[in-house]
Amino acid sequence: MHQPLAVSAIDYHTAGEPFRIVSGGVPPLKGTTVLERRRDAAARLDHVRQLLISEPRGHADMYGCFVTEPDDESGDLGVVFFHNAGYSTACGHGTIALVTWALDSGVVPVTGPETPVVVDAPSGRLRAIATVEGGRVRSVRFANVPSFVEAAGVEVTLPAGAVRVDLAFGGAFYAVLDASAVGCAVVPDDLPALIAHGRAIKAAVESTREVVHPEIPDVRDVYGVIFVDGTRAEDGGLHQRNVAIFADGEVDRSPTGSGVSARLALLDASGVLRRGATLVTSGMAGPAFLGRVTGDADVAGRPGVATEVEGTAFRTGHHEFVLDPDDPLGTGFLLR
Repeated sequence: MHQPLAVSAIDYHTAGEPFRIVSGGVPPLKGTTVLERRRDAAARLDHVRQLLISEPRGHADMYGCFVTEPDDESGDLGVVFFHNAGYSTACGHGTIALVTWALDSGVVPVTGPETPVVVDAPSGRLRAIATVEGGRVRSVRFANVPSFVEAAGVEVTLPAGAVRVDLAFGGAFYAVLDASAVGCAVVPDDLPALIAHGRAIKAAVESTREVVHPEIPDVRDVYGVIFVDGTRAEDGGLHQRNVAIFADGEVDRSPTGSGVSARLALLDASGVLRRGATLVTSGMAGPAFLGRVTGDADVAGRPGVATEVEGTAFRTGHHEFVLDPDDPLGTGFLLR
């Protein structure tokens, strides 16, 4: 008798970006740290990632995670993030959704109107605070790992000409530039061009320089390219639109939480955003994340900043995904 693979999941979205949380049907990840479990996921459970991300059960822009034990007893949760090309080191929108799910489901108890939740991600420990009102999680803010500027004004040669990008870290490495530099705006009509430019910029940067975290060798390479548009002053802070093209041409519908931290490092270093002021960043879907620099940080002797990012997640579904062993499409396919 054929036994289909069955994997259960709970879906959320954070500012429009999906997040699929594996809740059953897979064995625990092996390892004593989240980084070790990330390697184990790639080695043993990549068929599950493919099943949940790929069509016909997912799509090229799907995102998700395995929930694990924390690195030690002072944490509440561990998480291994995944997307269409593999396993990311950080995911801000996913962290917000994960904390919301943990409190919604009772995995972590609600302890008051400001409930702390400690999450161990591949990039490091994230300390989150969930605002709870009327028994519901209204928002989640998290103190990210230290963010820093990797390099400013890096010239990148593209088929249409040269552009300059800033490289910054906010849990993952991003190349950041104004959308106007490639003749685009952060609007849906320009998405095909932004995806093509994002892929080209990522490839060009990685072909000319090594990008690696000075303390965590597993955290390396350019994860995404962030195009910024529509910056304006607002209530003593800044309001921006941006879109991140990451992984294999994947488009983040949200403002990209780890990308907001990378942007904050750049804005702080340039003096454009004063300490403590709020950066309001809207993604392609519309809802915003709030970000601020909360202090200084040191990353292997280089200057960095401590940042905080806030957003809201909403549950969208409960699922049991099945792979029939006779299905000729197997774990699926991706079209773009």
